[in-house]
Amino acid sequence: MSDSATDTDASRDIPTLVDESRLRDLPTTPRGARTREALVAAARTVFERDGYINSRLTDITAEAKCSIGTFYTYFDGKEEVFAAVMQAAQHDMLHPGLPHVDESLENVREILEASNRAYVEAYQRNARLNLLLEQVATIDPEFRKLRIARARAFAERNARWIERLQEEGYADPELEPYPAARGLSSMLSRMAYHAFALEEHDMTAEEMVRTATRLWLNALGIPPDGSKRDA
Repeated sequence: MSDSATDTDASRDIPTLVDESRLRDLPTTPRGARTREALVAAARTVFERDGYINSRLTDITAEAKCSIGTFYTYFDGKEEVFAAVMQAAQHDMLHPGLPHVDESLENVREILEASNRAYVEAYQRNARLNLLLEQVATIDPEFRKLRIARARAFAERNARWIERLQEEGYADPELEPYPAARGLSSMLSRMAYHAFALEEHDMTAEEMVRTATRLWLNALGIPPDGSKRDA
């Protein structure tokens, strides 16, 4: 399930990817808000097109059709506008628009499949941005810390769900929940990274969902139909 959620509140206990100390207060006028929004959208376009390292402020202002002076009215530099891009995008990356998932444990396979599909679809929508995150994490130690904390929080949440499955007789009771969650979450994340961010296109989104769901079930010792182990 990687970054997708099994908790009803998908944002609960999940750290932000944004260092808000890098951001100024939002503009107080509608015109200022529109200009800032245009700069953030332009920055995302340029970052995804050129990569973080090669992006220039002049490229961002050209994309936004404004001056460098206007840029500095809202942002101090590339680091701050990148934080603003992440602030605008992380809601879609965390809340991928999945409909309400029935969390009754009679429907384990369906929960896994819906959660994996929501993650894959969100990753595909944000593929270029996810590639950018990999790059920025290698050069920005503070951003790397935020990514590590966020990944750990997702694994801890999925580990709690595995513990529930064990308690209810669905999952292998011998498994250690946190290492299992870490490994399985990383599996789907790397599958999506290679297929969408690196554009290998070696499998479709639906193939990825089906495969990841089956691997989760197999790894957790859950029967293919999602029933209890002793059913």
